[in-house]
Amino acid sequence: MGVIVGALRSLADRLADWLGARLWPLAWATLVANVVLVVTGGAVRLTGSGLGCPTWPRCTDSSFTPHGSLGVHGAIEFGNRMLTGALVVIAVATFVAAWVSLRRDVRVLAFLIALGIPAQIIIGGFTVLSDLNPWVVSFHLLCSLAIIGLSVVFLHRLSGFGPGPSPGPLRTLAWLAFAAAWVVLYLGTVVTGSGPHAGDADAARNGLDPLQVSQLHADFVFLFLGLCVGLYLAVRLAGRSTLPLRVLLVVIVLQGAVGFVQYFTDLPVILVAFHMLGAALVSASVTWVLVSVLEPVATGRAARGSGEPGTASEPGTVPHSPPLGADAGQR
Repeated sequence: MGVIVGALRSLADRLADWLGARLWPLAWATLVANVVLVVTGGAVRLTGSGLGCPTWPRCTDSSFTPHGSLGVHGAIEFGNRMLTGALVVIAVATFVAAWVSLRRDVRVLAFLIALGIPAQIIIGGFTVLSDLNPWVVSFHLLCSLAIIGLSVVFLHRLSGFGPGPSPGPLRTLAWLAFAAAWVVLYLGTVVTGSGPHAGDADAARNGLDPLQVSQLHADFVFLFLGLCVGLYLAVRLAGRSTLPLRVLLVVIVLQGAVGFVQYFTDLPVILVAFHMLGAALVSASVTWVLVSVLEPVATGRAARGSGEPGTASEPGTVPHSPPLGADAGQR
């Protein structure tokens, strides 16, 4: 018995070491998988499959899997549930790898991301049990976008970034842009809850005027864009890397273009799907901008030899990985 226990412990240690050496790709897998989940969740709604499995946690009252009478809608909804299972595997693997790193900040972030997945599963269950209540659907999407943001912070910390001085006005402007982004994302879910594509033909809408909430959403998009342009100019004048902001500005412009076109073409499914992908990219890119301002990159030898907490040279930390955009042009 002792031999078996010892062998299992040795196997567990080897597995943990193997995962620890792959923390960087696991962190990217976490980010990509959560973005994909937003898109597939949108596909469930856009195909009218939100109640393809009419109950939860089972698919039907008598089965965990869909049967023939549920048709393609049952298969689509069940497939999305299975993708969540894959996310659980990635999250657990990432947490184990982060634990091996011995870095407290990395462990905490990995734990929060891992905790977010079962929380999303439960919220998804309430979404079904509430017959796709638009406010619950909205909360479900916003939680996914928050996990995407946490995944970007996780990657940022692994990149060798650490807390560093940043001018007060830059920090304030970055937080304002970040807050505006989340107002835009929230209002986007409210617009969705007021229009078609409810996820099921009998699902209720939130009762708000689509025209009015769409206008409010557009107003905040312009405010968000203006804040980001101002932040870009301020960061450029400060001599900092503008790559995250350039990426964010491109995402905003493309997302805004898709939003306007979909509105004036009566919300075709394919454009709505791209708009949901854009929402995930907005969450990711605006978080990248925020952390790049709050925790500026320490490049070159300083980053590798400073020994400061959060840098790659700290004893017992994960190996140094390429920073997000650190090798790109500074301006």
